[in-house]
Amino acid sequence: MAVLWPCILVAALGIRATATPRPRNSALHLLTKQLLQQYHKEVRPVHNWAQATTVYLDLLVHAVLDVDVQNQKLKTSVWYREVWNDEFLSWNSSMFDEIREISLPLSTIWAPDIIINEFVDTERSPDLPYVYVNSSGTIKNSKPIQVVSACSLQTYAFPFDIQNCSLTFSSILHTVEDIDLDLLSHREDITHDKKVFLNDSEWELLSVSSTYNILQSSVGDFAQIQFNVVIRRCPLAYVVSLLIPSIFLMLVDLGSFYLPPNCCARIVFKTNVLVGYTVFRVNMSDEVPRSTGSISLIGVFFTVCMALLLLSLSKSIVLVKFLHDERCSGKEQPLLCLRGDIDGDGSRMDSRAQCAGITEFPICQEYQSQSGTLKEVWFQLQTFNNHLRTQDQMDQQEVEWLELLYRFDQLLFRSYLAILGLYAITLCSLWALWSGL
Repeated sequence: MAVLWPCILVAALGIRATATPRPRNSALHLLTKQLLQQYHKEVRPVHNWAQATTVYLDLLVHAVLDVDVQNQKLKTSVWYREVWNDEFLSWNSSMFDEIREISLPLSTIWAPDIIINEFVDTERSPDLPYVYVNSSGTIKNSKPIQVVSACSLQTYAFPFDIQNCSLTFSSILHTVEDIDLDLLSHREDITHDKKVFLNDSEWELLSVSSTYNILQSSVGDFAQIQFNVVIRRCPLAYVVSLLIPSIFLMLVDLGSFYLPPNCCARIVFKTNVLVGYTVFRVNMSDEVPRSTGSISLIGVFFTVCMALLLLSLSKSIVLVKFLHDERCSGKEQPLLCLRGDIDGDGSRMDSRAQCAGITEFPICQEYQSQSGTLKEVWFQLQTFNNHLRTQDQMDQQEVEWLELLYRFDQLLFRSYLAILGLYAITLCSLWALWSGL
C-alpha cells in the first residue's frame, strides 16, 4: 500500500493538469516576447535603408481654448493621429491564436520625431504609453493634445474677425529621404470634419484645410503637412454690449449739435457726453482685444468721434468766451462819458458835459438842464453818434464771427453724420461678410 500511494498521487496530479485549460494570453505573451526580443528601437524600421518611411497624419480640432491677441498665441485642443508601417513588427496571425492586433509600449518601439513648428509652449497631453500594432506592422498612435501655437491674429474687423492659424507638422532631423508625410484622410473630409468640435465657445470652426509641401534648407529637404485652422468669432455678445451702446452714444452726441453754439448749456451737455465717452472707452478697452500690429475698426471710429466731440466742445468754449469779452467791452463804452475829456487847451472838461443827450442817466439830465449852448449839445451828439457807430461795428463783427462759427458747426455736424453713417455701413458690411462664410 505504501508503494501505491505515490503512483495514485502522480496520476491525480496528471489528471488535474490535463483538465486545466491553457491560458489564452500565453499566445499574446509569446508574441510580444518574440516581437521585442530582437527589436532595436534606435533604428528606423525598414529592411531597405534607401526606402523612406511614410507617416500618415490626421488632425481633428476639438475646441478653441484661448485666443491671446496681445501675445499672438492660439490655444487649441486637438486629436492627433499618426500611422506608419514598421517592417520589424509583423507576424502571422494564424500561428498566434488569430491575434491580429496588440498594444505595445510606445517607449519600446521606434516612433517618428514629428513636431508642430508653431509650438511656443510645452505640449500638454494625457499620458498614453501604448500604441496599437496589427499583424501587417501598421502602428496607430492617437492622442489628444493641447497646442499653444504662434499665430498672426488680426483684430481689425473685431468683433466680426476671422482668424486663420496654421499647424505645421514635420520631422526634426529626418529628411524626406528618410521620413515622408501624407494625409490619413481625404482633404475634403478633413476640411469639413466638425463632428468633435465644441460649438458652445466664443469661436466657431469654419474649416481645416491641409497642404503638403517640402521645406528646402541647407541641411536637406524636409516634408511638411500644414493644417490651416480657420475660426471666426461669435459676435452677438459684443454687438449687444459694445456696438449698440456706442451707436447710441454717438447719436446723443449728434443731437447736441441742435443746441445753439453760443449756449452755455451746450457746453455742459457736451461735457457730460465726453464723460460718458471716457467711461465707455475704459470699459471697451477691457473687452476689445489689444494688438500691437493692428487696431480694431471700432476703436478707430470711436477715437475719431471723440476727436470731433472735443473739437466741437473747444469751439463752443471759445465762442462763449469771445461773446463774453465783446459784451463786456460794449458795456464799458457808455461809461466813458462819466470820466470826462480834455479840451484843446489841455483843461479837463467836466464829466457831466460828456453826458449831454443821454437821458438815461440822472446826472446827464441835470447837466442838460443847465447847459443851453448849441456847441455843447452838438459835441454831445457827436460823442453819442460815435458810440453808436462803434457799437454797430462791434455788433457787425459779432454777427460775422457767429456766422463763421455757425458754418464751422455745420461742417462738424455733417462730418460727424458722415462718420456715423460710414461706421454703421462698415459694421453692416462686416456682419454680412461674416454671415456669408
